[in-house]
Parts: sequence; structure tokens; C-alpha cells
Amino acid sequence: MTPATTLRHSPCDLLPAGSIPALVTPMCEDGSIDWSSFRALIDWHAASGTNAIVVMGSTGETATASIEEHCELIKVAVEHANGRLPIIAGTGANSTIEAIELTEFARKAGASAALSVAPYYNKPTQYGLFVHFAAIAEAVDMPLILYNVPSRTAVDLHNETVIRLAQIPNVAGIKDATGDIGRAIDLMRQAPEGFALYSGDDPTAAALMLLGARGNISVTANVIPEIMARLCAAARGGDVATVREISRRIAPLNAAMFVETNPIPVKWALAQMGKLLPFYRLPLTPLGSDKHSIIEDALAFALGTGDPVLRAAS
Repeated sequence: MTPATTLRHSPCDLLPAGSIPALVTPMCEDGSIDWSSFRALIDWHAASGTNAIVVMGSTGETATASIEEHCELIKVAVEHANGRLPIIAGTGANSTIEAIELTEFARKAGASAALSVAPYYNKPTQYGLFVHFAAIAEAVDMPLILYNVPSRTAVDLHNETVIRLAQIPNVAGIKDATGDIGRAIDLMRQAPEGFALYSGDDPTAAALMLLGARGNISVTANVIPEIMARLCAAARGGDVATVREISRRIAPLNAAMFVETNPIPVKWALAQMGKLLPFYRLPLTPLGSDKHSIIEDALAFALGTGDPVLRAAS
């Protein structure tokens, strides 16, 4: 498949850099979306130094959102951010046609870029992955960020395939959630100039940014946006001393965000902070009570205080 020559390469400088939370989706007890809390989270991030927001990524429970909700979340995020923050819209699907439709919606809604996960469950070949992403890039003229997260999709987007895709207009970067620094360095070495690599793995994100990654699409940034913004700025600026200090403080929190399946822990933490209600959609279930103290202690340590930082858990 050869993409249309009328489409443009999307320069790396059109994409946001730094701390980019993969935003949670607040919900009410009946499973409906809590729009008030959703807008308040955007306000909080805009005031906290966050550089951009991903809406409808894995952390946003996109797997259980309807197409109508998916589109409305993108639309509301763009409108409410109102230029204060770039919105990167999660538009991936295991159907190429659906991924194209979601990406086109995101373009019309005013999103800055689309984040497209490798098709899950149907396990395409590397050639299938190539033509899937090429079809999206050909159909929709906006920056496309590939998303490789084999632990969730059961398919791995190989570096060789990424390099082929990076030659295509509109394929502007990748979110690499493998946590494999050596693999990411090799990709940055081979990729064309202007191709952006984002970390999708909080424990290794600072190291990867010191080595040239553009930013961190993060779970942990949902709960410590100011600290994560400082960490990303330090890493991108080569301030190793600050990177060491912050990284050591937030390491337990990075781990605590995955004591159960994401986004169960991060939404629980935000609920205790008064940012949303602790509700999920089945098959996700509430955080086990044996995990509460792990998150409380890790957040207290990250914030550098021995005092309680969460409201008492009910």
C-alpha cells in the first residue's frame, strides 16, 4: 500500500513534549461518565504543568466505552482544554475501518494528534500491522502516534515495522510501552529525523528521555502531575541530579500503580484525593483492601512527606 503523496510528513515539533498523562475517565456509580470530574481533571492538569493529555487510552477504560462515549470524550476534552493543553486522542481499534473513523473524528474535533494502538485480539502479522497503520495514515491527515503495548494486545509491533511506517507521511511517532530501553535506543538510532519516541513505561521513562525520547505518556502523572512535569523537564534538559532525586522518590508509586490492573489503582488513589469517585466498569472491580496502604505509603513518599496525604479510605 502506498499512501497518497498529497499527505504531509508531520514534523516532530508539531507534537507535544514532556509529561503527558493518559487520563482516567471518571465514572458515576451507575457506570455513566462523570463529566464534571472529567473537566475538573483537565483544569488541574492545565494548572500543574502537564504538557498534553491523552484521552481514551488504556488508562481511560476505552475498552468499555461505547463509540458514542469515545467520541464525546474526545470532543469535550478538546473543547474544555480550549488551547490550554494539546489533546492526543486515543483512536486505536482492532478493526482498521473503525480506527480510521475514530481518527477522522478526532481530526475534525481538533485533537492535536491520534494515538493508535496495535490491533488486539486478532493478532495480525507484521505485514498486517504495516498495512493497518498505513491505511490510517493515508486516510486521515493528522499526526499519528503508533502505540505498542504487547502486554495488553498480544501482538508486538517490531522495530523493523516501525521503521517502515516512519517513512510514511503523517506517521509522526510511537508510544513504546515495552519498557525495553535497549530496544527503544535502537529504534531512535534507526528512525528518520523528526520521528518522536514517547515512553509508555513510567519506571524507565526518565532514562529514556535522557537518551532522547520526546516525553512520557504516563499513568503515574495522573496523581502527581506537577512532580512528573518537573521530572520530564529535567530529563529532557539533561539535569541528571534532579532526575535521580525525583526518580528515587516516585519509584514506589510507579510500582504501586500496577498492584492491580491499570487503571484500578490510579483511580482509587484519585478517589482518595477527592478528584473523582472510585467507580469502574465491569469487568474491572474495586481495588482490594489489602492494597490500600501500599498506594497510600507510596504516594506519601513521592510527595516527600511522612504525613497522611490521602483522605481516610472508607
